[in-house]
Amino acid sequence: MSWDVVVWGGGTGGCAAAVQSARTGASTLLLTPGHWLGGMLSAAGVSAPDGHELSCWQTGLWGALIRDLQPRVPEGLDQNWVSCFGFRPDQAEAVLQEWVAAEELLTWWPGTTLLDVGRRADRIDALTVRYADESISLTPEIVVDGSDLGDLMARAEVPFRWGWEPRECWNEPSAPPRQQLSSDPFFRRQPVQSPTWVAMGQLTEARLPVQPLVEPQEPFRGCLETFGLERTLTYGRLPGGLVMLNWPKQGNDWHIDLGRCISPDPKEKDDLAVAMRRHSRAFLDTLRACSGGALEAGSAFPGPSPELALMPYWREGRRLVGDAVVTECDLLPVAAGRRGPLPLDASGRCTSIAVGTYANDHHYPGEDWPLAPKSCRWGGRWTGTPFCVPLAALVSRSAPNLLMADKAFSVSHMANGATRLQPLMLNLGQAAGLAAALSIRRATVPAELPVEAVQHALLEDPVAPAAVLPLWEWPSWHPDWAQAQRRGLCHPDAVDEQGNLHPAQVSDLSRPQPDGAPCPGPARRFKGRLFHGPDGALRLSCGQGDQTLITLEPAVNQRLMAMRDAEPVELIAAENPWGPWLRVIQVLDASS
Repeated sequence: MSWDVVVWGGGTGGCAAAVQSARTGASTLLLTPGHWLGGMLSAAGVSAPDGHELSCWQTGLWGALIRDLQPRVPEGLDQNWVSCFGFRPDQAEAVLQEWVAAEELLTWWPGTTLLDVGRRADRIDALTVRYADESISLTPEIVVDGSDLGDLMARAEVPFRWGWEPRECWNEPSAPPRQQLSSDPFFRRQPVQSPTWVAMGQLTEARLPVQPLVEPQEPFRGCLETFGLERTLTYGRLPGGLVMLNWPKQGNDWHIDLGRCISPDPKEKDDLAVAMRRHSRAFLDTLRACSGGALEAGSAFPGPSPELALMPYWREGRRLVGDAVVTECDLLPVAAGRRGPLPLDASGRCTSIAVGTYANDHHYPGEDWPLAPKSCRWGGRWTGTPFCVPLAALVSRSAPNLLMADKAFSVSHMANGATRLQPLMLNLGQAAGLAAALSIRRATVPAELPVEAVQHALLEDPVAPAAVLPLWEWPSWHPDWAQAQRRGLCHPDAVDEQGNLHPAQVSDLSRPQPDGAPCPGPARRFKGRLFHGPDGALRLSCGQGDQTLITLEPAVNQRLMAMRDAEPVELIAAENPWGPWLRVIQVLDASS
């Protein structure tokens, strides 16, 4: 059976790659081991995505997902304090399945097992899978690995990395030196970041006890010390009072024998899954006891254990040895700026095909690993410095018809802490799917594609145009957004350290206005006086008392930061009682 493109894996990026490949004109087959799509976003239950919260980053399939979710969540996506977006796993799954079903060129086989991968010279020329109790041989032109752990890549014997790299390898400031890496047993015990098997709770009461009714015991002793009971439970609150339990601080992260996740022995993988599920169920039971039953087991997934996700949240697995590698140095802000370095080829051309924004965040047992800071204050809160992923990080010369579409792309262990999140994986998968379809159209392999062809196709996509440059000034909804991106690609030296274009490049473009943002979700007017706090914090003093302000809109941020202390202001904002904050959408004339 022949398809232009075959995508293996039900990860977030794999689903995105399959949809985009079909939309771009390639006959595409999506193979998933489970019966849900979406990986982290749905099947793994991580439905409070981190990063890409600002409107200038809400582009591509990530922006499309947020827009498609909004009418399905009438109470709004402001549901918790870890993210500006909260939705139930089944709500995301419904959107993704509708995307897949809408594409005539896309076929989806759920419940598939990957049996073998065949190679002829350096090309992957055959896949053998089991589907509907049949063994089927496939002959794709382009293969996309959209799995969390890089399963197809490993079966094809494509070179990959696993574990830590020493500081001497890429001069990453947060990486351990070679001598420490070789002598400290911690690095052998903890080769990759700890995964989590997400559990779902359900809040049964509007108010939670101020103090835990019982103290948590080992291995969860200390899980409430940093934030207390209420903040710990509302961290991942979702619509309807569902609670995502994905807690790193003496919570349900799993740290033991992680090498089993890539073991060739199915029993080792099964044993790991059983242990992780038991650990997360015990954590849920602990919080139930601490809350006196104000938190009960939730119901979010099909099957006999609806409180447990359908798959683990893998933060890290195998990582491709690609034509380029994204390292920690590619994440960190240039000079005193607000963006990472632009990836440039020998001719000075920018090769970025996706933008990431998340702060570098690593999960291990014990004390937090010291990481070089990459966040900045913006819009009244901390946000991640944006960085770029080049096309060459998705391909390898050792298998030129293979593309990576999820977190197993070519990235260092240290940088994986910022690249592994749902929004970037959606847009990285979108770029991989588009590159696969363009390779078919041009009768070439992905590594030989002109990067500008991929970049301009992303910017001009009729359904979900995607950003390729970290430009702060133009939100995704602005009519001149794509033109600003094109100007930056033509003149990468005109993108300053703050992520703004030189005025000469944008003199003919209109600027977004602070009263012109769209108003998704429930919002209302607030009136009071604005005050600036330390380190960029914003506060509104009004009849309801003081309210913390944040915004995701560039023009709104600029207007608020330019205002004087105690200046009267009228706002349209969405209220998030779990932040707690007001997310400012528009700034109105105080006299209106």
